[in-house]
Amino acid sequence: MPVITCIEDLRALYKRRVPRMFYDYAETGSWTEQTFHENVTDFQKIYFRQRVATDMEGRSTATRMIGQDVAMPVALSPVGLTGMQCADGEIKAARAAEKFGVPFTLSTMSICSIEDVAAATTKPFWFQLYVMRDEGFLRDIIARAKAAKCSALVLTLDLQILGQRHKDLKNGLSAPPKLTFGNLVNMATKLRWGLGMLGTRRRGFGNIVGHVKNLDDDSSLFEWVGSQFDPKLDWNAVEKIKDMWGGPLILKGIQDPGDALRAAESGADALIVSNHGGRQLDGALSSIRALPDIVDAVGANIEVHMDGGIRTGQDILKAVALGAKGVYIGRSYIYGLGAMGEAGVYTALELLHRELDLSMAFCGHKNINDVDQNILMVPKDFHGDWL
Repeated sequence: MPVITCIEDLRALYKRRVPRMFYDYAETGSWTEQTFHENVTDFQKIYFRQRVATDMEGRSTATRMIGQDVAMPVALSPVGLTGMQCADGEIKAARAAEKFGVPFTLSTMSICSIEDVAAATTKPFWFQLYVMRDEGFLRDIIARAKAAKCSALVLTLDLQILGQRHKDLKNGLSAPPKLTFGNLVNMATKLRWGLGMLGTRRRGFGNIVGHVKNLDDDSSLFEWVGSQFDPKLDWNAVEKIKDMWGGPLILKGIQDPGDALRAAESGADALIVSNHGGRQLDGALSSIRALPDIVDAVGANIEVHMDGGIRTGQDILKAVALGAKGVYIGRSYIYGLGAMGEAGVYTALELLHRELDLSMAFCGHKNINDVDQNILMVPKDFHGDWL
């Protein structure tokens, strides 16, 4: 086992252990992947102001997201097909998040069902909702999330239609994977992954199996899902879903200050500045570039979170300094899950926490709630816009 010191180490191990189809599913963006890459690289254009001779003892990264205590300002993003990255992946990720003290968000497109995750955990988790054309499914899935005592609903607004991801199309992405010659050859080299999958019954969309009738096989279910995203989703639908849910609501996929103002007016508890990990509109701003204008637009009217490109604890600190009350990690924990299962997710959280804690101290702060834009600086020889 290699020594793991950073998220990149987990990614390298993940690539070796998970079939190419599912590695590519996580590690890809739409079209040219400009936004996918800039989500990461734009963090590197932000610099810290180091302070010295300051008291660094008694540091704390504990804070709150939508009124819930968290060990650091981080939640696990909803990631579809997580249970294909590692057998029972959603359960393992949720357990690691609970143990660490940060929220886990279950995707509508999960392999493990809402009920599976609820039975395997002791604290409430968050549930992410895609709005489907099938209103019966919509009402049923919200009722199931309530019954499982999910403590927040994360409503995704930026996937009314699917962006084109070349690698997914070329790989023939499906859950479970199609048994083509190429897939079989590749999966045969991933013994750890294969043994895990043989040991679980969860290989399809757990939240959808049983709801859809008269389908020939699992691949038909995958196609049904692709046809169900509702292109008519609008702010009126957001209001209806808010009333249906009746609990804390987070709106995911905000990139424009005008949309952020609408989100605040809707009565939602938080919004997430997000471009869907660069998987929808290629050429859109990176999340960290979009964040400051959205924070300025909404002020204190709604809690602002962000996701996209978080690979280090320093990324977390930069986002907090620019006004985010919390960030979401997707790929960073998926790398850990595919590499080492539940222990890998916990390791990813430990790595991010240590980097966050140390960087905060170097910037002269002991408490994450005191961090603001004063820890950042623009070098005098920097040419062009900072962000």
